[in-house]
Amino acid sequence: MSAAGAEFWNSLPTGRGVTLIKNDSNGLAALLKPAGVLSHPNTSKDKPRSLLDTSYDKDGECFVWTAPSGGVRRLWLLNRLDSATSGAVLVASDEALAREIKDLFARHAVTKLYNALVFGRPRAASELWRDRIGVERRGSFVRAGAGPVPAQSEMRVLQAASGPPALALVELEPLTGRTHQLRVQCAKRHLPIVGDATYGDFKRNREFAKATGLKRLFLHSVETRLEYSRGGRKVAFRAEAPLPEEFRRALGAAK
Repeated sequence: MSAAGAEFWNSLPTGRGVTLIKNDSNGLAALLKPAGVLSHPNTSKDKPRSLLDTSYDKDGECFVWTAPSGGVRRLWLLNRLDSATSGAVLVASDEALAREIKDLFARHAVTKLYNALVFGRPRAASELWRDRIGVERRGSFVRAGAGPVPAQSEMRVLQAASGPPALALVELEPLTGRTHQLRVQCAKRHLPIVGDATYGDFKRNREFAKATGLKRLFLHSVETRLEYSRGGRKVAFRAEAPLPEEFRRALGAAK
C-alpha cells in the first residue's frame, strides 16, 4: 500500500464548496459534499459540479487526473450521496484499501448517521422503522416506493419546533442501504423531509421556502464510522460533517 501524503490531499481538484474533513495515514479520507454537488460526474459537462472537478473512471469507480509533476493520480469513491443530500463521502487513495472499505459497506459494517428536518412530529422519541421498498429505473429516472426488498432504519428525535410550521430534527440510521430509503420511509410516516422534491409535501415545501428563503433538501450525512484491518490490527475511522447552518436557521424560524 502506498498511502498518499499531505501534498496529495492538499492539492485535490475539489469541486465547488467541497472540503477535506479528515484523512488517515493509510489513505482513507472523508470529503464534505455540499447540497447540489454530484458524488461523481455522469458526463464531462458534470465535472465542475462534482465532488472532484476532473475525469471519473466509472468501471474503476475512481477519479483520475494529472499531477503538476506529470504523474497520474487516482482517488477511489467509496460511497455516494444523492446530489441534493449534503454531508460526508468517503474516498481512498489506495485501490486495495478501497476494495476493503467497499466490502464493509456491502456487509453493512459501516455506521452511517443522517440528520433530517421533517414536517410534523414523530409519535415517539425513537423508533425502529421496518418497510419493504422497490425501485423503478427508466434511464436517468429513479423512484423508490413499495416493493419486495426489506428496508430498516432507526429514528431518534433530536429537536422539535412547534411552528408554524411544526418541524422536527431527527437522526436517522439506515440499517440497510436501499435507494432513497430514508426519504421514502419518512414520507410513508407523514414526516416528509423538508425540501424533498420527489417524495415530499410540495405545497409545504413552497410555503416554507417562501417564508424562510431556504430551498434545499434538508437531509445531511452527519457521521460515518467504521473499523478496517491493517497489519493485523483494527483501525477505527470516524468522520463528522457539521450540520449546515440552514438547518439551524430553519429551526429558529419555526420556534
